[in-house]
Amino acid sequence: MAVLLRDDLETWQRLNVTAFLVSGLGPQVPEVVGEPYEDADGVGYLPMFRQPVLIFEGTKETLKAAHTRALSRALPRALFTRDLFATGNDHDNRAAVRAVPTTDLDLVGLAVYGPRNAVDKTFKGARMHP
Repeated sequence: MAVLLRDDLETWQRLNVTAFLVSGLGPQVPEVVGEPYEDADGVGYLPMFRQPVLIFEGTKETLKAAHTRALSRALPRALFTRDLFATGNDHDNRAAVRAVPTTDLDLVGLAVYGPRNAVDKTFKGARMHP
């Protein structure tokens, strides 16, 4: 599981985009989610991902190329476009994405899940987030 963020995002945007992107993977790829947690007093906590989430960054062009490769490999994916910073709810988010053809999406974030070699090839040219 990996996230690619555009390198020109502000810190708050990077964190927000990452949270939104990974939230889409759990429901669609249930095997990535572990069991619920419980502390010694029996207080329960929600489950989390079973594995680390690798975070990468790259240019607008790197993100566009990764998106194309993710589509060609049919990897489970979530996207975040620049337009979503201006919306205030899930309905408007979906409408903003639906209004733009695939090749014209102004991507600022992409999350994918798959075998490590497929994810590595998909994010070719990106670098680990500092």
